[in-house]
Order: sequence, then structure tokens, then C-alpha cells
Amino acid sequence: MIVVEDLHRHFGAFRAVDGASLEIASGSITGLIGPNGAGKSSLLRILAGLLPAAEGEVLLEGTPARADPTGHALRLRYISSQDALKPALTVAENLAFYAALWGGEVTPALEALGLSALAGLPGRVLSTGQRRRLALARLALAPTRLWLLDEPSLGLDAASVTRLGALMARHRAAGGAILA
Repeated sequence: MIVVEDLHRHFGAFRAVDGASLEIASGSITGLIGPNGAGKSSLLRILAGLLPAAEGEVLLEGTPARADPTGHALRLRYISSQDALKPALTVAENLAFYAALWGGEVTPALEALGLSALAGLPGRVLSTGQRRRLALARLALAPTRLWLLDEPSLGLDAASVTRLGALMARHRAAGGAILA
């Protein structure tokens, strides 16, 4: 599904990503593990097309990311450790914003992460865990084959981790891949 070949990204003298290579197959989940500052988030941002690599290649389903950056971005979902929510919009309106971009239905996405009862609340009043669940609910909108998740369980309680696990299992069973 995705092949990463010899990626490099430096911030001045700091080598955030230094020769990363990996392959992720359909139906798989791969974990990036390392200490703070090891370059995990930088690698995910490069793979999502949000940060340019100094060197190397990213191929998603055989297509180089650099050849079609817009198409590349539409074939994956990237959820960062920043939840990227609109605080003035309700929970349902936040999801409707992304559904207008990608397609998908708001109600099943709310249900997937246990957010139905919160649908009318503005984003600004949500707890940390509720904001995280709302960000992750974007995964339940229109399907893509690859999910890039930066610290997906950050701020989640046990019940929410279980919901996320079920969502991830359904994605993998449908042939999707996850890099977290």
C-alpha cells in the first residue's frame, strides 16, 4: 500500500528523519515507537504531504506522492496530535465540515466514537478526551485506504480506546492500513 524509501528531513542541524524506509501492506497496522523528538510526527507529516522531505520517496499504491500532492492527500487520513477542531462549531457541524470535503455521513461517525449525545455542543466546551474522539470520528467518514495517526489514544479513557480499537479493526478488515 505505502512504500517509503530513504526519507530525510532536517531542521537546521537537527536530523528529524534520517534515512527512513518502510513498507506498510493492506490490512496491517504499524506502530512508530520512540522517545519525544525522535521524528515520529515529522515522518507522519511527510507521509501525509504536509512537510516536504529533503530526500527520498513516498509511494502510495504505486503513485509517487510528489507526482500528485492533492490526489495523495485525498487517498489518506492524517489525524495529528493537534485535534484541528473549530471551537465555535458544534460537534455535528465539525464533522459536517469534513463530510462536505470528503463525503460520508455525520451520524454514523458520531456513533462510531460515542459522540451522539454531544452532537449539539460547541467544540469549545468539550473535554480533552471528547475533542480527541471528535477528531478521530473523521476517520469514520468517507473511507480511505491509509490512516496516519499521531498518538491516537492521547487523552482517551478506556471505553474510548475500545471504540477506537473497533474502528481500526473494521478499517483493517476492509483492507485498510494504519500507521500510528
